[in-house]
Parts: sequence; C-alpha cells; structure tokens
Amino acid sequence: MRFLALGDSYTIGESVPPAERWPVQLAALLRQEGFALDDPLSIATTGWTTDELWAGIDRASPQGMFDLVSLLIGVNNQYRGWDEEEYRAQFVELLERAIGFAGGVAARVVVLSIPDWSVTPFASGRDHAAIAATIDRFNTLNREETARLGAHYVDVTPASRRAAQDPTWLANDGLHPSGNMYAE
Repeated sequence: MRFLALGDSYTIGESVPPAERWPVQLAALLRQEGFALDDPLSIATTGWTTDELWAGIDRASPQGMFDLVSLLIGVNNQYRGWDEEEYRAQFVELLERAIGFAGGVAARVVVLSIPDWSVTPFASGRDHAAIAATIDRFNTLNREETARLGAHYVDVTPASRRAAQDPTWLANDGLHPSGNMYAE
C-alpha cells in the first residue's frame, strides 16, 4: 500500500528525527497491525502555505494512486494573516487534489487539524488568545470542507494544547511538536 503525506512543517516533522515524524510513526503502527504499507511519500516543507503546497505537489509530480493520503496545511496561512475565506478556497482545492491521489475515494483521505502554536515558547509576547481563536476558525473551515467532501478528520489541536503543561511535547526549537506529541 502507498501513503502520500501532504503538508508543511508539521508533516515533515521539523526539528525531530525522521523516525519520529507522525507519518512515519503512523506507517509503523499500521505495519504492526498487518498492513503492508510503504514508507510515506511526504510532500511537505517548513513554512508552506496552501498555495506553496500546491506548487510543491506540481514540482514533485507524484505518480499513481495512493491507498492513504493525509493533508495537514494552514498554520502558515494563519501565521501570515491570510484571509480565512482564501484559505478555505485553497484548502478545498488541495483536498480535492488529495482525493484524486486516492483514486477518487474520499474515505482514503485523512485531514488533520492545525496544531495550536500559541502555547509554545515561540508565541511569547504575542496575543495567545487571538492566535488560538484564529487557529480554531481555520480548523472550523477545514473540518466543514472535509465533512462536505467525505474525507476523514482528525482533530489534533486539543492534544497540541497540552504542550503548555508538558514541555516534552515540544521539539528543541520551542515551536514544533516533539516525537512524543506526534506519537499521541
């Protein structure tokens, strides 16, 4: 089986070893459950917004059909102050593209919510409540569109907020999830 992971720094596992990235951990768990799953093909780069992911997919030009496709994108749209409706429109295009990579079967696509970076040391001196509220609005949009198109949705945001109480849930950069958080 083939697994395509689309996203940004959260998908590529910025600041954690490759084995601790969540797509790699998921593939290992699925193999333990008896699924013959290849290592994930990740098209993801730290800092990417929705339009940059689109261009990255074009450059990578993944071939064939994938049995599992994940999509986690939007934190950089939020960070840069992009319009929420622009995010929605571009997210829908990416989700439709992800469904296409899954052979048109939306049930083979998993969308993950945007983690909340407002609880990290990186957000020091910023308006934590405003960041969290904006991330929640972006996640409402991506959850609505995921449901409308029939893909699966995994809300990782509540788990990401636990990093405020547990520093082991953050990578050494003080912003990105650690392997512990990705395992959760």
